[in-house]
Amino acid sequence: MQVRDAQVIRLVERISEHYRINISNRYIRPALLQLPLEKQSWDLIEVFTEKLEQYRYEGFHLDELYHQIAAAAHFVSLARRELVPGLRNRIGSAGNSSGPDKVLRDMAVNNFASNLKLFADLLNELFIVLVELDRKDAKGHMPLYSTMPELAEIGKQLVDG
Repeated sequence: MQVRDAQVIRLVERISEHYRINISNRYIRPALLQLPLEKQSWDLIEVFTEKLEQYRYEGFHLDELYHQIAAAAHFVSLARRELVPGLRNRIGSAGNSSGPDKVLRDMAVNNFASNLKLFADLLNELFIVLVELDRKDAKGHMPLYSTMPELAEIGKQLVDG
């Protein structure tokens, strides 16, 4: 199923922008890369957050969006568990930067947990919208999301961590 829904496109744009600016910025990215996340998941997250232009006009493939959301949800769960508690120590003095750069780094570190929560909330909102569209499109058949085992724990990963 091709998804061209305006609400979905807006949500993917918001998620992508939020991820690039607040999650995977130059201050936090070195710590993110230490997470034990497989390459396939990183690739799915990258396509989801960086390659928006190629899907904006032709639409998204529903199964690809589901896979990307599942990878991002796994990332959120891992980051909450393994990164948030010791982020300040992992980032450390990062080259002993000073002045405005130190202020920006401290802001990125101090706001990471709340930015990760907002990222998870946006992913959850997108997932709910997609499930609704999927159910409407199924017309008596099983919706696609119900056939994908990696989606079974999405809510738990996004809400509980």
